[in-house]
Amino acid sequence: MAVALVKERYQSRVGEVVIGASPEQGGTRTSVIKVGGDGTLPFLHFEGKVENRAMIAMEVTDVVPPWNDIVKSQFGDVLGDPAAWAKKCVQEYHADLIYLKLIGANPEGENRSPEDCAKVVKEVLSAVGVPVIVVGCEDPEKDNEVLAAVAEASAGENLLIGLAEQDNYKSIAAAAMVHKHNLIARSPLDINICKQLNILISEMGLPLNRIVIDPMIGGLGYGIEYAYSIMERARLGALANDKMLSMPMICTVGYEANRAKEANVSSDEFPGWGDLQERAILWETLTATACLQVGASILCMRNPSAVKLIQQNISDLMEANV
Repeated sequence: MAVALVKERYQSRVGEVVIGASPEQGGTRTSVIKVGGDGTLPFLHFEGKVENRAMIAMEVTDVVPPWNDIVKSQFGDVLGDPAAWAKKCVQEYHADLIYLKLIGANPEGENRSPEDCAKVVKEVLSAVGVPVIVVGCEDPEKDNEVLAAVAEASAGENLLIGLAEQDNYKSIAAAAMVHKHNLIARSPLDINICKQLNILISEMGLPLNRIVIDPMIGGLGYGIEYAYSIMERARLGALANDKMLSMPMICTVGYEANRAKEANVSSDEFPGWGDLQERAILWETLTATACLQVGASILCMRNPSAVKLIQQNISDLMEANV
C-alpha cells in the first residue's frame, strides 16, 4: 500500500529582492538576479515552490587582503587590481555576483577617501556585468561617509550595500533609500535584534523588498550550529507570515570559514588533520553547505575550489524531489 507524504502548508513565503539593474532599468548590468521568494523550507520541492536558486557572490577587496596563501595563490596577479580580480571571478569561476569589500577605507589602514572608494566601485562595475554587493571597512563613522559616496556615484545600478547595524543604520539606510539601492541589515546572531533592526529600517521608508538579512554566522566548528538555529527561526518566521523576518539571507561564508585554524594550520603541525589544501577547501565548502540547507539566498565565498563544489551542490539541490 502506498504511503502518502505528510506535507506542510505554510501561510506565506520568503520575500523576493532584485539586485542589479539592466540598461532598460537605468543601470548597466548584463544580468539581474532575484533572491528569496521560496514558499517552503529549503529545497523541499514537494512542499512548495523553490522560487530562485541560491547565488554565489565571490569576495573581492580594494587592497591586497591578508588571506592565506591557499586562497590567494588561485587568483595570481589580479589581487592588487579589484576590477581585474572581479572579472576573473566572473569569467573563470562563474560568480553570480561580486562581493566588494572596501577595506582600504579603514582609518587604521590606508584610510582611503570616500571618493577613492566610489571610484573603485565604478571600476568594478565597468569590468563586470553581474550585480555587485558593496560593504565598507566596518569602521562605523567612515562607512557612513564611504557608502553615501558609493551609493550616489552608482545611482541606478541597484547595488546591495551595507552593513546597516542596530547602532549604525540611519545614514546607510538613507543612502540606499535616496539612491535606490538594496540594503544589508546585519544583526549579531540574535533573532530579536534582527527583527527590530528590520522594523527600524522599514520605518525610515525603505521597502521590505529592498532589505537582505545578514544574521552573522560562524564557520564549521565555530558556532555554525547556533547560527543555523537563528537562520532556521528566521525562515520559519517568514513562512508563518512574519513580515519583519521575511527577507532573504546573506552569509559571509568565506570570511568565517577561513578564520578557522583548520583552514590555515599545516599538516606538519597537526599530521592527523590531513592535507591543508584539501582541508581548507572542505572547511569553506561545508560551512556553505550548512547555510544552504537552512535557507541562505546569497553565499559570499573566497576559495574558487570551494565555489566549484557548491555550484554543483546547488545544481543538485534544485532538481525537483516531488
